Amino acid sequence: MKRDAVFSKSLHPRGTGSLAPESNRQTPDPSVSTSESITPKNRYLDFNKIKNRSDFVAVFLLGVLVSLLCVGLFSNAFKNQQILTQKDIDAAVLHTLHSKELPSPSSKAAAAVQGAVVRVLAFAADPKNKNADIESGVGTGVVIKDDGTILTNFHVVAGAKKLRVTFSDGTETEAFVIGVQADKDLAVLKPQKIPDDLEAAILGSSQQLAPGDVVVAVGFPYGMGPSVSSGVVSGLNRHFKSPDGQHMLKGLIQFDAAANPGNSGGPLVNASGEVVGIVTAILNPTSARTFIGIGFATTIESAGSAVGLPPF
Repeated sequence: MKRDAVFSKSLHPRGTGSLAPESNRQTPDPSVSTSESITPKNRYLDFNKIKNRSDFVAVFLLGVLVSLLCVGLFSNAFKNQQILTQKDIDAAVLHTLHSKELPSPSSKAAAAVQGAVVRVLAFAADPKNKNADIESGVGTGVVIKDDGTILTNFHVVAGAKKLRVTFSDGTETEAFVIGVQADKDLAVLKPQKIPDDLEAAILGSSQQLAPGDVVVAVGFPYGMGPSVSSGVVSGLNRHFKSPDGQHMLKGLIQFDAAANPGNSGGPLVNASGEVVGIVTAILNPTSARTFIGIGFATTIESAGSAVGLPPF
């Protein structure tokens, strides 16, 4: 018997929307191979899938090749990179030290405290004019509290009718004595007004000092200043008898930074910029009252306790 042709839906004319008449439909014969029903269009689609797979494999292999190439380039770069040795680092540090001008320890210490150093002028009644005052002495003080509290030597203010202090910004004001410890040659002053940006000095500890440590004295020797002199700690726990023989000061710091009349009451500062003492006296076996290399400072701990301040 003649077999009817079996058609795929895709072979019907577009737009017909119908199949062959129901009477003409026949169930496909199982004996017919399925390959016989594959249309040319189906064969074209399968070829595209194969082609797309080939493109994907090619792109993948190209990516692998590029990755391997990059790894090789970076590996060579790392191999060629110079490894820094300790010798290279030391050479770089030495070059910086030789080519850059760094501030000295003394200048840094002085700068840390200079804003808290004040000049103290003492005035006495003019014997020729009872209505006038004359300058009777000059010394130095250091601000130890933000409220303007000033620490200085007692001998700087003793017997003064009036005191005037000058701050680092040029502000001048009268000051009053609010506490003294004559046997330790210390006094505390309170100014009438203070600068808006006044900062107190940082107080350190003399317990950390050792002979040979760098120290700086800041003050107004003979009224000039603020002046800075640098030296070292020469000794600790020294004793000093006042020229009049009436007072014996104990537990002093001996130092060799230049100090002269007018430095009295000023700060002795360590390399960290901390006040560790108050310049009190100089030793000179002659009557010249000039510095010959031996100065003394009261420790900041002793100064604080003597005037009733809390321990530092």
